[in-house]
Amino acid sequence: MDTELVMGLIPLAGGFLLDKILGDPLWLPHPVVGFGKLISRCERRGNQGAHRRRNGAWTAIGLVVLTFLVSKGLLEAAALLHPWVKIALSVVAVFYCLAGKTLIDEVRMVFEAADTSLEAGRKQVARIVGRDTSSLTDQEVRTAALETLAENLSDGVIAPLFWYFLLGVPGMLAYKMVNTLDSMIGYRNARYKDFGCWAARMDDVANYLPARLTALLMVLVSGRWSLLKFVAHYGRMHASPNSGYPEAALAGILNCRFGGPHDYFGETVYKPFIGDNPRPLDSRDMRVAIRVNRGAELLMILLMIGMYFVVIQ
Repeated sequence: MDTELVMGLIPLAGGFLLDKILGDPLWLPHPVVGFGKLISRCERRGNQGAHRRRNGAWTAIGLVVLTFLVSKGLLEAAALLHPWVKIALSVVAVFYCLAGKTLIDEVRMVFEAADTSLEAGRKQVARIVGRDTSSLTDQEVRTAALETLAENLSDGVIAPLFWYFLLGVPGMLAYKMVNTLDSMIGYRNARYKDFGCWAARMDDVANYLPARLTALLMVLVSGRWSLLKFVAHYGRMHASPNSGYPEAALAGILNCRFGGPHDYFGETVYKPFIGDNPRPLDSRDMRVAIRVNRGAELLMILLMIGMYFVVIQ
């Protein structure tokens, strides 16, 4: 088998399998935690004075470029020791960049907690959403979990795999830095609207194609091609240029409604509704959504393997 093909497929398959087996165990150090600490340090120093937008731009661009170059350098140094050292490091990097199992486990726990009590559901969903959960109703808790499941299928699985295919492990890690920047400083509130502007725009660009690909994969897994029209209609209604597409795909598959007003940092944000059926959601919907997520992940892996053989062979 071609060496370049091996260098692409083994980390892909190995990292994907490790994610399915291990998820994101708390006892393992995670590079995203390091990304977060680095971003926080830069934000404290740069998010002040009269040049916050410029400082934020340099911070976002600098950290993404730094991540790409450092990871590329480390892999090249590993290859000098032995090709399999580079492959092993690549497997670990792909594993760290994928969040498929953890996301599914967290959403399942939200529904299990909500079945126990409303307060338990609120506490559990607060682990995976950035909004205020203290006043959510039972249905809002369940809706928030499923919205997050759809959105993070793109951010946590499909987009990292997309950038891995295009730019290898350095591209995948650079994408995770972009995504972490957006999740920490890419808000339109008083504190971050200037400093985090570039981080938010970079995330929009990095996720533009992956978000639409995610929605397409979800529709393919459902076997209902007619939902493409539904996704095209509702996907563009989200405040984000990207998140609405996977959310619309899941809303169409479940025949439910997402969106509406959410509280962030004490401010109420009114989001357009995605879908037109405000029916109650229950654990059966969660199980369907999880099957769709797993199917979309597997379909993406198979698509990538096929593309590797076409491009490299």
